[in-house]
Amino acid sequence: METLRHIVVLVHLVGFALLFGAWAVEAVNRRFEVTRLMHWGLLIAAVAGLVLAAPWGIEYDLNYAKLGVKLVVLVAIGALLGIGAARQRRNGSVPPALFWSIGALTLLNAGIALIWR
Repeated sequence: METLRHIVVLVHLVGFALLFGAWAVEAVNRRFEVTRLMHWGLLIAAVAGLVLAAPWGIEYDLNYAKLGVKLVVLVAIGALLGIGAARQRRNGSVPPALFWSIGALTLLNAGIALIWR
């Protein structure tokens, strides 16, 4: 059971890497755009995160406050991706403040996972 949980953690990290990596590529190229890869990364990270939030195969108590904060940040990232994609379709680009917020919240979510014990 422990091995399966570690595999789900790996999938969760891959989702984060897809989301943040796709965002970083756009940031480095100074294209303030929301890509399909960002949406896929968010979806993978969200599904794997929800699976990890279930108390299966562990002998310790989960930190539900931390999980709740991470879920709120995840929903905020999803909302910003949705708003950014809609504005991109309408105007051709995403406002820079919205684009940078996506990256900052993604990094914040990873920081919460690592720092908050």
